[in-house]
Amino acid sequence: MPKLYKDILYLIFKELELQYQKKSLVSCLTVDKTWCETVVLILWKNPWIYYGHNKEELLLNTIISHSTDEARNNLSQYFNFLTSSSNKPLFNYLSFCRHLNLEKIENIIKESCFTHTHFKEIRNSILNLFINENMEYTHLYVSQHFDHRIVPGAELCFSKVEYLEINGRINDNILLILTKTCKSIKEVNCFIFEYEYNYRIAKLIENQKSLINIKLLVDNSHDTKSHEIIEKALIKQSNTIQYFNICGRLETKVLSSFVNLKILELTGNYDGRGLKWDNTSGLFLPSLQTLKASNITCDFLVYLIENSGRQLIEINYHNNYSHFHNIFDNRRLIQAIYHNCPNLMYLGILYRNDNIVDFEKLLVNCQNLKRLEFFYEHIPQWCEIQQTFYTEWDNLFNILIKSPPSLFDFIFKDTEDRPGLESLKLFLDKWEGRQPVSFAFDTRYKKVNDKLVDLIGRYNEKGVVKKYIYYDRYFEDVDLLDIYRAKRDGVTISYPKEPETSNY
Repeated sequence: MPKLYKDILYLIFKELELQYQKKSLVSCLTVDKTWCETVVLILWKNPWIYYGHNKEELLLNTIISHSTDEARNNLSQYFNFLTSSSNKPLFNYLSFCRHLNLEKIENIIKESCFTHTHFKEIRNSILNLFINENMEYTHLYVSQHFDHRIVPGAELCFSKVEYLEINGRINDNILLILTKTCKSIKEVNCFIFEYEYNYRIAKLIENQKSLINIKLLVDNSHDTKSHEIIEKALIKQSNTIQYFNICGRLETKVLSSFVNLKILELTGNYDGRGLKWDNTSGLFLPSLQTLKASNITCDFLVYLIENSGRQLIEINYHNNYSHFHNIFDNRRLIQAIYHNCPNLMYLGILYRNDNIVDFEKLLVNCQNLKRLEFFYEHIPQWCEIQQTFYTEWDNLFNILIKSPPSLFDFIFKDTEDRPGLESLKLFLDKWEGRQPVSFAFDTRYKKVNDKLVDLIGRYNEKGVVKKYIYYDRYFEDVDLLDIYRAKRDGVTISYPKEPETSNY
C-alpha cells in the first residue's frame, strides 16, 4: 500500500513537472517524508533545466557537498560561497540525476569560480562525481571540445543513454567511448562535419538497436560528399526512424527509405535562395503526419504534399525571406494542401491578401482544421524594396466566419498589424454561437487600448472569446482578458496604453 501511494504521488508530481509548475513542486517538499522523497526524485532527474535562474551557486554548492572532505576543502579555495564540509546533503541527490549536461556543468563552474587558472583541475574534480560506475543516465549532452579523461569502468554510466546531443565537434576519444558503450540511443541531435568525423558518427548511429528521432545540422558549404556516410548509416536504421529534422541539404535519397516517418522538419538557407534538393523524385512518405519547413523551395514542398499529404495533420511553413515566395507560389502551395490534406488540423502558412480566394477554398476542403497560423511578409533591411504589408481584415474575417466548426484558434506572426475595433466587433457578433475563439498577435509593441480591453472582456463574458493575447518571443505575454478582469474587479494595474486616437 505505501508503494502504491508513492507511485500515485509520483504520477501527480510528474504532471506538475510537465506543466512547468516548479513552485508547486517545491512547496510539496515540506509536507512529509514520503512527499519530500518523491519530489526530490523528480527535481533532480534533470536539475539543469533550472540553471539560469540565479541558482548557480546553490546548485554547485549542493553538487560539491557530495565530495569527500578532502576534495571539498581543496575546492573551497576556488569558491567563496561553499558551506562547511560538515553540512552533508540529506539525500544523495546526484544518484537521482538522469540527465547529464556537460556544457551546463562547465558554464556553472566558469560563472561561479573566481579564478580560471586551475579550471581544468576544478572541472575534473566535479565531473568525477557524475562520471563513475555508480551513476546511470538516460540523457547525455556533450559540449564541444569536451576532453575529460573517463577512467576505465566509468563509461558504464552511459550504457543506458537514450538521448544524445552533441553540440559541435567533440573529442574523438569521447566519441569512441560512446560508440562502444551506447547501444540503446533512441534520439540523436548532432552536427555533421568532415569525412573522418562523420565516419565515427556513422558508426555510432549504426550501433543503435532502435533509433527513433534524428536531428542533424549540416554544413553544405564544403565536402558535401562526406555527408553521404551519415545518410547511408541512417538507411540502416530507416525502419525505426519516426522523426527527422535537418538544417541543411541531404545528398542522397535517404528520405525515401523512412517508410515509418511521422514528423519531418526541414530548414534551408538564410540567404533568401531557399534550399534546393535534387533527390526528391519518387519520394513517398506514407506515414507522414507533421511537416514543418523553413526556407525550403515551393517546388519541393508542393511535390512532397502531393505525394505524401493524405495523413498529414499538421503543416507549418515559414520563409524568412518571403518576398522570394511570390503570389503564384503561395497559391500553388495552398492548392496542394486543400487538394491532398483532408485530415489537416493545424496549419501555419504565409498570408497574402491576394490569395484570399485560395484560403476560402482551403477552409471548405479542410474540415478538420483547429488552428491557423498566419505568417507575414518579412523584408530584410538590405533589400532595395521596403514596404509594409497590411491585412484586409474585413475580407479575412468574412472568410473565417465560414470556416469549419472545429476551427477556433488564430495566430498572427511577424506583424504589428491588428484589426480595428469595428471590424473585430462585427466578426465577434457573427462568431457568437460557435466554439469560443482565440487570438494571438505577435507584436513588439504591447500598448493596449482601453476600448479594445473592454470589447474583448464583454465578448469573453458572453462566451464568444476564449483568449486574446499580445505575445512576444522575448518578453512576457500581454493577456487582454487578465487586464479586463483586473479593471472589472477594481484592481489597480499598470500597462502600456495606446493613444485614444488609435483604431485598435
